[in-house]
Amino acid sequence: MMETMVGMQCFVRSAEAGSFSEAARRLGMTSAAVGKNVARLESGLGVRLFHRSTRSLTLTEAGEHFLQEISGGLSSIQSAIANLSNVGGQPAGMLKVSMGTGFGRTYLVPLLEPFLETYPAISPDWHFENRQIDLIAEGFDAAIGGGFELPPGVIARELAPAHRVLVAAPHYFEDKHPPRSPDDLAHFDGIYIRSPQTGRVRPWPLRNQSNEQTPVTLRTRMTLSDPEAACQCAQMGLGIALVSLPNALPFLESRALIRVLPDWYVDGGSLSLYFAAQRLLPAKTRVFIDFVVEHFRTQKLAERFTAY
Repeated sequence: MMETMVGMQCFVRSAEAGSFSEAARRLGMTSAAVGKNVARLESGLGVRLFHRSTRSLTLTEAGEHFLQEISGGLSSIQSAIANLSNVGGQPAGMLKVSMGTGFGRTYLVPLLEPFLETYPAISPDWHFENRQIDLIAEGFDAAIGGGFELPPGVIARELAPAHRVLVAAPHYFEDKHPPRSPDDLAHFDGIYIRSPQTGRVRPWPLRNQSNEQTPVTLRTRMTLSDPEAACQCAQMGLGIALVSLPNALPFLESRALIRVLPDWYVDGGSLSLYFAAQRLLPAKTRVFIDFVVEHFRTQKLAERFTAY
């Protein structure tokens, strides 16, 4: 039954888009997978639904009739499936979400108590990991992160800027003058964060509010995979760290770390909440998105995560 539903969905989206590739983009699937699902549906029905050529995809007469018959019913079925995960009218089910380790512990874990008080039938399955996940292929309902391109079939709800800043322990400068310009950074040890996508340090440029740009020239003292570990190493006076502002903020607010060259920062794009591009989101995912967005608004986290 579910296999037939997937085939029907692929058929309708392909008919609407006029190509398997565009339907795949809308569904968050590969073009080959969409084509195979439609072929499987045709085999099951015993009729050809599309005329295929290297340049076009057009409906057969049978395909046109079938599209008219199922389009409205498919939307109703999808709506029913999306709302199956409700218990007594309340959103319910396993909520699988990915987020950065330190970021999740600091800003998302405190939301669990009020969120579960409001939605007791939802069971969080939260993954704390500093990597970009394949949201659709790995079966996640949502993910929070930033600094990477939007994959096909995924929507991003922007939460805050993804700024990175230079930080160090106050005592790091007891026996040396702090840098007065980006050119001075070449004389100091750097604590870098390895990209979870490439395993390498990304060459982020520093910029200021006048949109001047300059490279980060710190000497590489160490390279780490976790921003909170980088902050802790900076706190020990081992060098200047370049870390995301959300990770640095608790250390800055406690004055364990200070900003270095506070007029300069790295613009990494946006911190966003990612979820599948589908018309009918499951209720559990929809209320989670709304809850997080409202929390960011009331706590003014976008403003707190801004480097200038």
